[in-house]
Amino acid sequence: MLEQELTASQRALVETWERHMAAEFDTQSIEATMATMTADPVVNHVPVMTGGVGAREVRQFYTQYFIGKHPPDAAIVPLTRTVGQTRIVDELIYQFSHTIEMPWILPGVAPTGRHVEVALVVVVDFAGGKISGERIYWDQACVLAQLGRLEVEQLPATGAEATRKVRDPLLAPSNALITRASGSRG
Repeated sequence: MLEQELTASQRALVETWERHMAAEFDTQSIEATMATMTADPVVNHVPVMTGGVGAREVRQFYTQYFIGKHPPDAAIVPLTRTVGQTRIVDELIYQFSHTIEMPWILPGVAPTGRHVEVALVVVVDFAGGKISGERIYWDQACVLAQLGRLEVEQLPATGAEATRKVRDPLLAPSNALITRASGSRG
């Protein structure tokens, strides 16, 4: 949907979501982040179940584990956005060098120094003009493979090539895992 096609209420949702993201990543303000949310928000990073339920847990999560827990070179590359009446769905690429502990995405994994890029889908729900919930999905096997923590040659999983294929479908072949699996049966 083109920006000019959005209704006034949809533009308000987008503005709230963009203020929320700026508070998380740019100003790194817990107060400004929480101000964009309802009194009882839910944050769920689905692959690793980090986040919180209710304002107290969400604030604690943001304070201890998320805001300020992004390496200096972290970048978010927007790909697509769908805006409904009470929901935004963003498809993004999150890139970073794993130079610090990142408990929100890699709980218990010490910094490896390796570069990671992973496609994310963020589903943002709204109630009364504020964020009531965030569900963030990504391929954790893709992340772990890029960090050298998962041997993808032995599993039906991929690394950074999965993210490259999201950016441009021609950058990685389709069905490579199927071909690899059938070739190994000989």
